[in-house]
Amino acid sequence: MKVLGIETSCDETGVAVYDTGPVSSTGPALSGAAGLRAHAVYSQIALHAEYGGVVPELASRDHVRKLLPLIRQTLAEAGLTTADLDGVAYTAGPGLVGALLVGAGVARSLAWALDVPAVGVHHMEGHLLAPLMEDDPPEAPFVALLVSGGHTQLVAVDAIGRYRLLGETLDDAAGEAFDKTAKMMGLPYPGGPQLAALAERGTPGRFKFARPMTDRPGLDFSFSGLKTQVLLAWRDSDQSEQTRADIARGFEDAVVDTLAIKCGRALDAAGSDVIVIAGGVGANKRLRARLQEIAAKRGGRACFPRPSLCTDNGAMIAFAGALRLEAGQHETAEVKVTPRWDMAALAPVIRNL
Repeated sequence: MKVLGIETSCDETGVAVYDTGPVSSTGPALSGAAGLRAHAVYSQIALHAEYGGVVPELASRDHVRKLLPLIRQTLAEAGLTTADLDGVAYTAGPGLVGALLVGAGVARSLAWALDVPAVGVHHMEGHLLAPLMEDDPPEAPFVALLVSGGHTQLVAVDAIGRYRLLGETLDDAAGEAFDKTAKMMGLPYPGGPQLAALAERGTPGRFKFARPMTDRPGLDFSFSGLKTQVLLAWRDSDQSEQTRADIARGFEDAVVDTLAIKCGRALDAAGSDVIVIAGGVGANKRLRARLQEIAAKRGGRACFPRPSLCTDNGAMIAFAGALRLEAGQHETAEVKVTPRWDMAALAPVIRNL
């Protein structure tokens, strides 16, 4: 089954084609990047940079301009035409309502014109399942750390489509804390990746910040207080370039330690030794190394998508949508999105044999 995936939840327009290949006696093949025929992402960073953050109306308008050309480009790179498609998947939520409606409208229209099924995909499920596109994918049950933009969640994955929320952020997500901390220290938008790069030049241990909510039981997160600590340290410093790098290193170490501690607790709570990490912050090198170390000590493994599939992309939507379409799930012709959507409410994926 060849599935077109469309992602327009925020400020990146993503399109991909995923091919499940032949259906075996055990269901559709899940492993291997060979199933990804082509994918492309257009980022709106330059558009939003002068405002220091995403402007929803501008994001929606840019999706309108870029989505159809990107679909044509991706199909051409895959060596396909629209007539070759067997289904269409699109991000139905969570996200910015206007941006979501652009992708949903195009996806539903295309599916109707081609007389193929379409399915709305939960954005965070797309991130969660992205590592399954890699070689030697993990098998459920496992624990997933989702660290994407406005989300920081720990989820017990009992099966595809069966998710239990173990813990989540009570305020700023880790990605938001990275971006806001970078902005406080004068780094240009989007600051998170630049802050992580700056931390590489920082002196470990010069600035020691709290590991929030690790001194008490539980799996929830809170990063707003850490952000305030960094602000006070920055204001009281000489604000030199080296000091900025040292503060960035101290901040990153605090976030990585906090996430790692909570992941260890989540693995204990779920009785698992396999951790999946997905989302934009999942590309952080120090976080990857720390979680690989934790998993190895437990005799388990840490699984990540390749860096290009950590940020928002159409590939994860095409893949997640293909699994649901293969299971016989699809939407009505109504153009509908869900800006706020609990992943625990999703239907399980029961593969057709």
